[in-house]
Amino acid sequence: MGALNQTRVTEFVFVGLTDSWVLEILFFIPFTVTYILTLLGNIVIVVTIVFSPRLQTPMYFFLSNLSFIDICHSSVTVPKMLEGLLLERKSISFDNCITQLFFLHLFACAEIFLLTIMAYDRYVAICIPLSYPSVMNMKVCVQLVFALWVGGTVHSLVQTILTIRLPYCGPNIIDSYFCDVPPVIKLACTDTYLTGILIVSNSGTISLTCFLALVTSYTVILFSLRKQSAEGRRKALSTCSSHFMVVALFFGPCIFLYTRPDSSFSIDKVVSVFYTVVTPLLNPLIYTLRNEEVKNAMKQLRQRRICS
Repeated sequence: MGALNQTRVTEFVFVGLTDSWVLEILFFIPFTVTYILTLLGNIVIVVTIVFSPRLQTPMYFFLSNLSFIDICHSSVTVPKMLEGLLLERKSISFDNCITQLFFLHLFACAEIFLLTIMAYDRYVAICIPLSYPSVMNMKVCVQLVFALWVGGTVHSLVQTILTIRLPYCGPNIIDSYFCDVPPVIKLACTDTYLTGILIVSNSGTISLTCFLALVTSYTVILFSLRKQSAEGRRKALSTCSSHFMVVALFFGPCIFLYTRPDSSFSIDKVVSVFYTVVTPLLNPLIYTLRNEEVKNAMKQLRQRRICS
């Protein structure tokens, strides 16, 4: 409690994406459009899966959860960023900063675990199809989703506790457009080397372990496809390529930002924008444009609505 009592900073001020007011106004329009499309695209996927009987399978159950997480993940940072693009002074209270930090890591970690579960689901479906109905029944799927939220909460609590236990007595300028652990702990009025190591160890272990599990899973799947028919290989490759594209787009920035020691690069903000703004939009685009079942289900829902 001693460290908490020394906290003097009541708000933080973001540097933002750029020092140029003209560029910030130019960024506002495309980022706003991207955020709106992210919300609409992911909402459409959730609604389509929930109301389409043909999509009541484990893979699409996990996909609907992925879309829900993407909605939440982007909503943690993007609205505040858009507000900052229109304001000269981009500030956030200490409590709101910690809240943003907590939910950012909650949804990011939940997505990491979910992508890993989705890879396992594809492994079971392709490599041991006869066991798939018993291994990946709906009860197991619900338990896995519950477990990923528990795991995400534990991870986020660790990150948050390690951050708020530090004393913040000034300065209060965050070189970013949102609150995240690395830029925030740089402002602490104490040596943060050990804390930084603990934070990187926590985030890095989760990111790298899950990424290696994903790569292993998809490698095994690719080798197993040699025994499949031509049609089976085509369908499996189509599904797995979509999953792997999402994995690469999400894990690339995540590993770059959270698995290195206390250091910063000029490209960090670009990677952060891709990670928080662009990736949540690409997920629905990849899954809908490359998935005939989802597109057909959307058409059926539209026809049903027109007929009614």
